[in-house]
This record gives sequence, C-alpha cells and structure tokens, in this order.
Amino acid sequence: MTIVNVLHSVLEALYMAFAMFWEILWPLILGFALSGVVQAVVSKREMGRLLPDDSPRTLAIACLLGAASSSCSYAAVALARSLFRKGANFTAAMAFELASTNLVAELAIILVVLMGWQFVAAEFAGGLLMVATMALLFRAFLSPDLVAVAKTQADKGIAGSMEGHAEMDMSVTDGPLLRRIFSAKGLTATSHYFVMDWVSVWFDVALGLIIAGALSGWVPESFWRSFFLTSHPTLSRFWGPIVGPLVAIISFVCSVGNIPLAAVLWNGGISFGGVVAFILADLIVLPILDIYRRYYGMKMTLFILATFYFSMSVAALVIEFVFRGLALIPPYQATVVQASVGLNYTTVLNIVFLVLAGFLVCRFFTTGGPMMLRHMSSSDRRSQMGGW
Repeated sequence: MTIVNVLHSVLEALYMAFAMFWEILWPLILGFALSGVVQAVVSKREMGRLLPDDSPRTLAIACLLGAASSSCSYAAVALARSLFRKGANFTAAMAFELASTNLVAELAIILVVLMGWQFVAAEFAGGLLMVATMALLFRAFLSPDLVAVAKTQADKGIAGSMEGHAEMDMSVTDGPLLRRIFSAKGLTATSHYFVMDWVSVWFDVALGLIIAGALSGWVPESFWRSFFLTSHPTLSRFWGPIVGPLVAIISFVCSVGNIPLAAVLWNGGISFGGVVAFILADLIVLPILDIYRRYYGMKMTLFILATFYFSMSVAALVIEFVFRGLALIPPYQATVVQASVGLNYTTVLNIVFLVLAGFLVCRFFTTGGPMMLRHMSSSDRRSQMGGW
C-alpha cells in the first residue's frame, strides 16, 4: 500500500468521523442543555440522604436521580463513591451510577438520530432490567465484610477522574420550578453544568467518532459478519450479548461516545441484544475498572465487573427476544452509513442549537466559569498526585 493510499484511507476515516459528529451535534447540544437544566434544579446534597438502603423504592429513586445527573461515566463513578462515603447504600449508589449513563436524555436523543427509537426503548428497558438484576446479585452475593473493606478504601479519598465535576453543586432549590430554571442563578447553573459536561466527555466523544470512522472505513463487512456469527442467526442472538461488553471493555470509549461505535457494530451485523449490551457496558471499560480499583479495592472491582457483566448480558438477551417477539427490531441500517455534510435539516438544527450553545458558553465565561474550571482541574491534578 502506497503512502497516497494510506493518506487517502486516513482522510476518509476522518471525514466519516466528522460527518458522524455533524449528525449528532445538535442532539449533543440539546441533550447537554437539558441535562444542565435538570442538574440546576436537583441538589446533590440531598442525594445521599435519599439512598439509605437497597429497597425497590430506594433503587427507583436512585434511577431517577441518576437520570437527572451528568451522563459522563467518570463523573457518575466519582459521584457514586461520594454518595457511598456520605452514607448511601452501596447497591443504591451503583444503581445511581448505572442510571447516570444509561437513562439520560442526551443518550436517548443521539440514539434516536443515529439508530432509531427502537434502540432508545431497548436501552431504557435494558438499563432498568440491568439495575434490577444487579440488585438481586448484590443482595445474594455481596457480603457485609466486602462492603466494609470497600468503604474503608473509599474513605481514603484516592482520586479517580472528574472529582471536581462530581462534587459540583450549584442547584437552585427555592421557588417554583420554571422560576428556578429561568432565574439568573438558574441560567448560570445551567451554563456551568453544560460546559462542564462537555469538558467531561469531549475526549470520549472524539475517540468514539474516530474509532467509528476508522472501523467503518477500514474493516471489511465480511470480518464483522464472521465475528458476530451472522450466518448462524440463532447462535448470534446469544453470542451478541456476550461479546458486546468485551468489545466495549477494550474500546476505552464510554459516555455518549460509544453510540457512533455502536452504530458501526450494528451495521456490521452484531445482534440487537449485542448492541444493547455494548452500550450498557460503558461502566466496565478498562480506565473505569482502574478507577474502581482505586476507589474500592481489587476484590470489589472484580465483584463489580462480574456482576455488571452478567447483569448487562442477561438484560440484553431478554431485550433481544422480547423485541424480536414484538417485531420491534429494525433493519441493519444506522445513519452512520449515510453520514454526510450538506444543506439539510441537520445543518439547520445544528445552526439553531449552536446559537443556544453560544449563549450558554457566553454565560459561562461571564459568570466566573473559567476560574471555577481551572480550580476544579487543578484540584483533580493535586488529588491524583496525592492518590499515587
């Protein structure tokens, strides 16, 4: 292969990555804006008090609170530990963490745009089923001694990632909801959460788009169809939920950044349940497993990995057969294969939402946002140095 051919392949992959980014830009802005609004009116200080045990009611509250939080996987993991240290039940903290990355608005919006509403329904149903399965496994196999060891390790305060973002609480809690949202403090809080969410996930989004562009352009379709056993339809339905999390673990991509890659895998022939399992697996990617090790110790990390993996595979397998029985599985054709930049409704929506993003960014810069961001970043670096 000549240098010209290599360069052409690289440029083709980068163009595909940018085209996918253009497709999901307005959903990203809308999702993070909605997330910022919700975080601006939901106090993190009250969360630990609301999660005292692992009862169904508490787990439902944990899921609602998670859905109202940032979708950044690293921030979700850090906040879950913070809640655990402040007295929250460990199982409830893990339920909160799972909901934070799988039941949030920005994920749903991007899934609708790239892959279709069926995947949104599957992701939300699968996320809730995963939480329920995880809770049952924790109740059956998680010993008080292991929780105590994890609590001792967590109380050491060893840093992971996005600690400052996890602790950030600018929520406005006084007055009617709409007044809180559109008040000066509410708009400022929304703008700060909006920018902080972007700062939290930009690397994962960029990495996911680049990997998706490279796989879409460089990996032949025959490889995916062989790897996902598409010539054996029945076997592939069981194989997908097993191999989907494995692909996620080694991809290093989490948060909403794994959706473009999920679209590529879907077009490549992975089963419907395999896609669901892949998306659910963003909390067991290698960098996050290392954070679990620092937060809770190696034994608890292995327990989390095993129970999360089993829970997401079972949930995805159930979703596969339920949706297939209801004839809700779409054809193998995600928007990623049609991604392009042109004068169409996507471009119009991007322009409209870029104006919204510009307003929020300007609000961030004129209300002390950069100073707060520098302080939080420097605090994270000092904590990480101390943690090692």
